[in-house]
Amino acid sequence: MEELEALRKMVEQHDYTAALALIDEMDEMAKDDKIVKVESFMHVLLVHLIKRYAEKRTTPSWERSIKFSLQGIFKSNKRRSSKGYYLKTEELKDAIEESFDFALSDAADEAFGGAFSPKQLEDMIDSELVKEEMLDLILNYQAQK
Repeated sequence: MEELEALRKMVEQHDYTAALALIDEMDEMAKDDKIVKVESFMHVLLVHLIKRYAEKRTTPSWERSIKFSLQGIFKSNKRRSSKGYYLKTEELKDAIEESFDFALSDAADEAFGGAFSPKQLEDMIDSELVKEEMLDLILNYQAQK
């Protein structure tokens, strides 16, 4: 709200350069918030995919979480006005890569009742295959919408 008040004051004072700079800053803040939200859903999705690969099984609860995460990624990543996405394919790949170790750690706490360390769990799966499937799931979900 402070930003909007400052913006109004800048416009009233005809300080358009500062107003435009503030608009750019506000736009960047909004984009950052969207990206954080997308990455949060990506984390949940990645945890469940890792568990699914490690345990070589799934549960209805995991599948619901996967579907919910895909929906959340899509809704959070979608730009409403320009019909594009905040995170493009390369940025999605980078986000998956960046969040993998954190997701692996959380998956290790959950998979097999927490019996294995993150490193042991990683040795049970093909990490690159998990990352590829995750990207494919996200892109295919977006393509269907």
